Amino acid sequence: MTAPNTVLTWHVEETAGYETAWVDLAPGRLRAHGRAVGMKPEPYWVSYELETDNGYATRLLHVVSHTVDGTYELELRRDERSRWTANGHVVIELDGALDCDLGMSPLTNTMPVLRHQLHRNEGHQDFLMAFVPVPTLAVRPSIQSYTHLTPLLSGARLGYSSGNYRSELDFDADGLVVRYEGMATRINRAAPKGPTA
Repeated sequence: MTAPNTVLTWHVEETAGYETAWVDLAPGRLRAHGRAVGMKPEPYWVSYELETDNGYATRLLHVVSHTVDGTYELELRRDERSRWTANGHVVIELDGALDCDLGMSPLTNTMPVLRHQLHRNEGHQDFLMAFVPVPTLAVRPSIQSYTHLTPLLSGARLGYSSGNYRSELDFDADGLVVRYEGMATRINRAAPKGPTA
């Protein structure tokens, strides 16, 4: 993987846990790997790798989840025609989706927002997402909506909805989540130090 240009850590209140993501963010493209630990609804440990194409659309999400009951693993891939496979099996219900959404991970809210520049411009967008719940990783389709609500000093506040669920998210100027109402708060953003002489 390309060296990350930013490292993000969130306190995930909803799971009584934390997530750290090492992110390589470039114009049109995002690559990342991350680790998350939570205590709710049960103790779990998750590691993932994420890669998008040049339009911030998911190409690959590989996730491993460890719980007291065992280990789950998912390799989710999207091809150039937006057809998806999960561990090599076609998932027809996801046809046409561009994005994955890893449950309890603030990182994966970034891609649709960046693609439509909703952290910079007014607008509303509906998305078909490949939703991956944690810790079971049993992928399923999910309709989600984002609406630009108001600009902030650095970034914007967006409204989010999926079914009967509603929330608000604050994004920074790079389109990365700072606060996810009721779920997570970013507690650190750091640039990796280069090699020393």
